[in-house]
Amino acid sequence: MVKKKVKETKLTKAGKPRKKPGRKPKKNRKVYFGMEVQDAIVRYNALDQQTQQNKRNKIYQEEIHKAFDKLSENIINTYKFTYFDYGFEEIKCEVVSFMVMNMHKYDHTKGSKAFSYFSVVAKNYLILHNNNNYKKLKSHNTIDVLDREKRNIGSYDKLDLKNFTEEAIEYFEANLPSIFKKQRDLNIAYSIIDLMKKVDEIENFNKKSLYILIREMTDVNTSHITSVVNVLKKYYKKLVNEYYEYGTIKTDKSGSFF
Repeated sequence: MVKKKVKETKLTKAGKPRKKPGRKPKKNRKVYFGMEVQDAIVRYNALDQQTQQNKRNKIYQEEIHKAFDKLSENIINTYKFTYFDYGFEEIKCEVVSFMVMNMHKYDHTKGSKAFSYFSVVAKNYLILHNNNNYKKLKSHNTIDVLDREKRNIGSYDKLDLKNFTEEAIEYFEANLPSIFKKQRDLNIAYSIIDLMKKVDEIENFNKKSLYILIREMTDVNTSHITSVVNVLKKYYKKLVNEYYEYGTIKTDKSGSFF
């Protein structure tokens, strides 16, 4: 008769059975972009922009913004986009702003998860702008251009920016009605000038964030904002050159450059 070997139970110093080594049980981690965020986005989109903007803002700030911010951070860190000439926080803010601008396009009835949808939105934005910045770097990296940029930077350093901004605002306020004939464009222009006055109060001063602010103020498409901005840029450049040459904007309030 063969005797079966009895396994000895190893004891600890305290005389208790020693536990077998194994994996520690996983702790329940809270998902930063789960179904509750998706539901919040659906509720946000269902509210009317004109009459329920306060409710939309509340939902975004309390239930969506944190998830968008974390998603942007993770996408940037994962894919290591290198051709941006400004800081991490500015890039992240642009990505968040872009997702907010495209939030109305998300349709949960098509079966896609909000996390997957906005991950693609964020990644595509970064890829597009990273590639564009790389092309600009390649096409403009010549000695002549670098010298010209150096001269321009030196010129702008001599500007009294605060005083120039005040004079530019005064000029635009007097001339906007003659620059823009459509009431829609005039409203956009006045919104931009209003933001110029509040520049010290704006925490995240970058293109996408400002576009969102202007769109919320005027309820117009981004393409209309871009059109007005392009016109103002032409005048702004002329004002800068005049201020640099004379130390003030000499063109009177009724004057026109074009």
